[in-house]
Amino acid sequence: MPQIRDLTQLKQRYLAHLKVEKGLSDNTAQAYGDDIDKLTRYMASAGIAVERATLQDLEQFVGALADIGIAPRSQARIISGVKSFYRFLKLEGYVEKNPTRLLAAPRLGRHLPDVLTVQEIDEMIACIDMSKPEGRRNRAIIETMYGCGLRVSELVGLRLSQIFVDEQYVVVTGKGDKQRAVPISGVALEQIAEYVETTRSSQVVKHGCEDVLFLNRRGGQLTRVMVFYIIKQLAQLAGIRKTVSPHTLRHSFATHLLEGGANLRAIQQMLGHESISTTEIYLHIDRSHLRDEILRYHPRNR
Repeated sequence: MPQIRDLTQLKQRYLAHLKVEKGLSDNTAQAYGDDIDKLTRYMASAGIAVERATLQDLEQFVGALADIGIAPRSQARIISGVKSFYRFLKLEGYVEKNPTRLLAAPRLGRHLPDVLTVQEIDEMIACIDMSKPEGRRNRAIIETMYGCGLRVSELVGLRLSQIFVDEQYVVVTGKGDKQRAVPISGVALEQIAEYVETTRSSQVVKHGCEDVLFLNRRGGQLTRVMVFYIIKQLAQLAGIRKTVSPHTLRHSFATHLLEGGANLRAIQQMLGHESISTTEIYLHIDRSHLRDEILRYHPRNR
């Protein structure tokens, strides 16, 4: 087996492999790269070549992650990245057998996210200062995220050319650069139109951002961090004590659809989930709703 002589170069080839062969986004590939950095630093401190690591060495690495306080969910994500890297090393001929094949991840409980009520979302919207230039933009952001169930990365990447007003849907670029069509409400389209016709049309748009929908004050593409800040600030102003993030609006979108009677498969398609098991988490959020459904529709309860 050949020896790895330049880890930095090998890591760049691995990241390119993830993007080109696996179709992963830049953000996901970067997260995998961070996992490999953790692994290589640990192995270097232990005097072990990455390509010579055994299952026991890797189990000690996972134990070290736990020792420094990394949560089980984060440990599982790092292990997933390490397994992917060793599959790449085997493909490239640096290892004969994949030592991560039997590497176990910590058992995880199912995490139930906080969900906002419709009233709480309305209260957040009511806290938007419409006298400020960014007020119309922020209103459009809330309506679009909640109305379409978008990830924050999908929101900031949304293009004007991807909005089909007459058909009432948007084309969203999700994980792995996969596109999907998502219905959008008339309310969200109305707020987007007001923002585009007022605030956005008066801005000097930076080169390369002409088709980007949501812009910052300087005419550049809005960042994910800024969207986090906007939503957290509105939740605080509305007096909401739940843990609120952009993803909370996505969870609320899915939960409210399910409570309204939407088909789980349809929700899966709108959210862009690869597996229905990911969508099924929403079945566990509001058990009172499910109980009401059984009492209402089961023949033994009539």
